[in-house]
Amino acid sequence: MKAMSIREMRSELGHLDQLIESQGEIVVTKRGRPIARLLPVQGARVMPDHADLRACMAELTPSVRLLREDRDER
Repeated sequence: MKAMSIREMRSELGHLDQLIESQGEIVVTKRGRPIARLLPVQGARVMPDHADLRACMAELTPSVRLLREDRDER
């Protein structure tokens, strides 16, 4: 665990990913008091892309066909 002031955090913001990877946990302080804790994500899920989600869905019926069937029933 590493403690950093807000000023130090701002200067290291561009390298935050590397810092968290090497330190594991970072406590951000303001005037010596802890105000935030940054932790690495454990077991992060990868979100599927749109094509993968569409492949999992049942085939959709076009609205034109649904309307035609509804009108034909009347």
